[in-house]
Amino acid sequence: MTFIGLAQIAIILIAVIAAAVPLGGYIAKILSGERSLLTPALAPVERVFYRLAGVDPAREQSWLSYTMAMLVFSVVGFISLYALLRLQAYLPINPQGFAGVPADLAFNTSISFVTNTNWQNYSGETTMSHLTQMLGLTVHNFVSAATGLAMAFALVRGLSRVESPTIGNFWVDLTRSTLYVLLPFSIILALALVALGAPQTLQASIDATTLEGAKQTIAIGPMASQEAIKELGTNGGGFFNANSAHPFENPSALSNMLEIWALLVIPFATAFAFGHAVLDHRQGRVIAIAMMIVLVAGVLVAYWAEAHGNPLLTEIGVDPTLGNMEGKEMRFGPAMSALFAVATTGTSCGAVNAMHDSFMPLGGLVPLFNMLMGSIAPGGVGAGLYGFLVLAIIAVFVAGLMVGRTPEYLGKKIETREMKLAMLAALIYPLCVLGFTAASVLLETGLASLNNAGPHGLSEILYAFASATDNNGSAFAGLTGNTPWYNTTLGVAMLLGRFAFVIPVLAIAGSFAAKKKAPASVGAFPTHGPLFIGLLLGVIVILYLLQYFPALALGPIVEHFALLAGKTF
Repeated sequence: MTFIGLAQIAIILIAVIAAAVPLGGYIAKILSGERSLLTPALAPVERVFYRLAGVDPAREQSWLSYTMAMLVFSVVGFISLYALLRLQAYLPINPQGFAGVPADLAFNTSISFVTNTNWQNYSGETTMSHLTQMLGLTVHNFVSAATGLAMAFALVRGLSRVESPTIGNFWVDLTRSTLYVLLPFSIILALALVALGAPQTLQASIDATTLEGAKQTIAIGPMASQEAIKELGTNGGGFFNANSAHPFENPSALSNMLEIWALLVIPFATAFAFGHAVLDHRQGRVIAIAMMIVLVAGVLVAYWAEAHGNPLLTEIGVDPTLGNMEGKEMRFGPAMSALFAVATTGTSCGAVNAMHDSFMPLGGLVPLFNMLMGSIAPGGVGAGLYGFLVLAIIAVFVAGLMVGRTPEYLGKKIETREMKLAMLAALIYPLCVLGFTAASVLLETGLASLNNAGPHGLSEILYAFASATDNNGSAFAGLTGNTPWYNTTLGVAMLLGRFAFVIPVLAIAGSFAAKKKAPASVGAFPTHGPLFIGLLLGVIVILYLLQYFPALALGPIVEHFALLAGKTF
């Protein structure tokens, strides 16, 4: 670990918070329907969308109607994207002449982009046409992220409203999140990436002559625009198979820092927006601080693990000064590779600028554990906030049990119904991750895709299902996922990780919205100070580390000690 590496990490994280604080206020204002700087230009466009869709923006929905609208939108999005993928060969803007996507891969990819997972069992530059990249994948990069932000604010409204039968209007939240938040900032970021060297063209490819005199065909396309929303929307699906390690997606150290900033800024901003929405900025700061503690701890562990190099290579004479550079880009180095890895798995982004499968065991353990926690530090756009609020509800309930009082959060009593729903949501992840992993290691069709045996092979499968269930999308690339077994099971895991989690969350929102708000009493547990931060972190450790410890012990932890003993599997 070097001073320069630590300084780079600190500069980016400070820049994230500096931008997230005012952005949080802006997001809260937009989703509350207040006037903003962009209102004069975008309000007429917003009204046109409502008229075309037949939506009355003044008519709010109950939690059940809100949930049904979200599910209908997601189903229509899945069907339309699946059709686009299957019929790709017959559609325009396909200069490479790519064939239609096979059925099982189209199923997996459609679910992946609808759920904001962006898991890619394919190489984008050799599989998807420009039309598919733009009309199919990039559009879902916007609307899947906007859906997450909408659902987060539905829960926030449930906590802030008093005896209300409604939690907002899904169509209004979706439109405003896209039009006022994601679209304008993506345009700015895309232009910045173009200025830094990312291509933006409809040309299919260019032919180049290498130094050896050989001919090489290099794929290009509308990369900057997809890269911008890929990071801002915490989507992660890249134009290229190499993702943000590719120099066209991420040309330089400066673009790398910008992309890390972009994938973190909106998730942190939603925490501050929460404070604005509930009229208590301390509540938002507490959530943001807890998120940052988990993020920084993960970055330091990952950077330490990667900066020391591989002891097996050191034994045969490889200089460990640069650290473990296997699977990393020289223009980024261990520090920025570690920060990117922890940030992309701490959010639900899944973009990569280094190959996580090549990380040291403890370095790879950090992104894996981030996803096993549900990528809540700081989480995906919207998804991080509602995931952390579920933990806050559980934490307050635990505190209530310890002092013998009915737990309250923001003046709302947490009763049996809310706790059942919170635990139902929290248990979806281990059920899917451990269940599908167990099935895969027992079946020959699951083991056949492994590139590594032993603990690392287990880690590859565990990582895949953690990534899918968590709607992250990154991978330990040693696992061949483009098979009927993994295309299907990972697709089902993505569906359950998104919708089986968020439906109970929206039910909690409806339940809280209908409750009265009790004034704070002397014996009420304070949820805006260091004690609550500590309780939140304790719940994270108890709830997630203990659930997954046996699997982690058999995977990356065993691999770590084997590596120290000079053994490989």
